[in-house]
Amino acid sequence: MPSLKDLRNRISSVKATRKITKAMQMVAAAKLRRAQEAALAARPYSDRMAAVLGNLSRGMEGRPDAPALLGGRASEQTYLLVVATAERGLCGSFNSSIVKLAREHADRLMAEGRTVKIFCVGKKGQDQLKRLYGRYIIEAVDFKGVRQLGYAQAQAVGNRILRLFEDGQFDVCTIFFAEYKSVIAQRPRALRLIPAEVPASDKLADLGGAIHDAEPDEAEILADLLPRNINVQIYRALLENAASEQGARMSAMDSATRNAGDMIDRLTLNYNRQRQAQITKELIEIISGAEAL
Repeated sequence: MPSLKDLRNRISSVKATRKITKAMQMVAAAKLRRAQEAALAARPYSDRMAAVLGNLSRGMEGRPDAPALLGGRASEQTYLLVVATAERGLCGSFNSSIVKLAREHADRLMAEGRTVKIFCVGKKGQDQLKRLYGRYIIEAVDFKGVRQLGYAQAQAVGNRILRLFEDGQFDVCTIFFAEYKSVIAQRPRALRLIPAEVPASDKLADLGGAIHDAEPDEAEILADLLPRNINVQIYRALLENAASEQGARMSAMDSATRNAGDMIDRLTLNYNRQRQAQITKELIEIISGAEAL
């Protein structure tokens, strides 16, 4: 049984931990609002970009000059998995859920005889994947020194992916991230970047029956639009991750704070019981000594 001093030290330690988790919860709550607004603001632009690609892709059906970024390559043997996670932990299952989805995807592809390569965006994803999938990681970037993610970071990742594609390093590229739903709900998601994932025909933009013609040609427009779409989708994934990370951290720190409070109550109860038992023992010894005299 621990002594009274040990219990006091333990209670002080848990109280200090509770102060830290409470402070982290408040910081995450302050950051969440800005991250949530940025993620929600990026969704309409990203969806509209996909709708435009869908309309243009209909004019490229059956054409031999269709860009490889849109129609893909004849051989879909090599797959690049872009795993986007956070730079820090202490955010519940946020990082592990993204990595788990990527691992399941990689295992399924390898079981089909495909070649898998991994591009890690974020330190935590790389730390988890390098244990079993280290030999498949060909690229890894982190934004540890960046205070706030911007389009420049997404463009750097997108340009690197495009260079790998032009060099023939892969045929299909998919990015994994967490889509923000609420403070307590973040859904891991896989989005295909190459070839571009365009919406179904019934989800294309409604033109109101207007007859239109692309000027310049669809192929020329897509040559500029497809690389930009990759950067936009990566930027959206990073923003969704930022909001999901803060929401998950806020929820995790709230649970940690409440658990620390429960532990303090239990330790305080044990401390009081042991202190009362020690006082009772001392009183018995005093009374027994007085009676002996």
